Amino acid sequence: MGRTKPAWTTDSENLVVHADNSEVLPRLPDGSFTLIYVDPPFNTGRKQARQSTTSVRALEGEGDRVGFKGVSYSTLRGALRSYDDAFDDYWGFLEPRLREAWRLLADDGTLYVHLDYREVHYAKVMLDAIFGRENFLNEIIWAYDFGGRAKTRWPSKHDTILVYVKDPQKYHFDSAEVDREPYMAPGLVTAEKAALGKLPTDVWWHTIVSPTGKEKTGYPTQKPLGVLRRIIAASSRPGDWVLDFFAGSGTTGAAALELGRRFVCVDANREAVKVMRARFGDAAVVVPGVKKPR
Repeated sequence: MGRTKPAWTTDSENLVVHADNSEVLPRLPDGSFTLIYVDPPFNTGRKQARQSTTSVRALEGEGDRVGFKGVSYSTLRGALRSYDDAFDDYWGFLEPRLREAWRLLADDGTLYVHLDYREVHYAKVMLDAIFGRENFLNEIIWAYDFGGRAKTRWPSKHDTILVYVKDPQKYHFDSAEVDREPYMAPGLVTAEKAALGKLPTDVWWHTIVSPTGKEKTGYPTQKPLGVLRRIIAASSRPGDWVLDFFAGSGTTGAAALELGRRFVCVDANREAVKVMRARFGDAAVVVPGVKKPR
């Protein structure tokens, strides 16, 4: 049988695909995206029914891909399963999609994985195995201050964004394009520096999307444009392709449009696609997904 025709090429228009990403990602060509941002459902894997899978412990250096210190996928999977049986569900959901992300990144590409405190430690080990520990670039803490306040523990007011690169010698990062922040103690720097602002660190203080603001689309998990603008400005160039395969309300695509990047957004949720259709208008083509060949 011949090779399946790709669902998309880099000569295509901006694209919104209404489909499960597991059907779409294998149809995209290798190395096409300078930047991939994903904001997966934080607890989807733990809510799914357990799959009937067999975990084989491989010897050091064996397995279908070797991660840090020569440890294979199957060794890590087995170790984590013994630590927490629920992990196997999350691995089964997220791992094949992150492996596709590695394949789809260009050599100078960067992956941003947005998670919360409940799953980020699992994803970190998983990404170390897929990308290699040496390709871990940053752990970004997005801190915000809105919503309920717990009385019996420290209130949870941050998300974590894990950043991995395809090649630590080639990845694109341009700090000159990043928005600047006010100094917390402007009196300790010169007036010129205070007026310019400082480059962000790996802790980002940024409000959530205002429930009454113009940016609000009504989609429940919408992320703020300011966070995605910063990511896209730093890790891609004008004209580069950006991929988000848990696209939700389409904030990645909206930020890409503002900054002159091209994008592919994928989501299986009908309401998400409806929001993106309204948000992008004629700037993107909306298509149904392509089923995997039998």
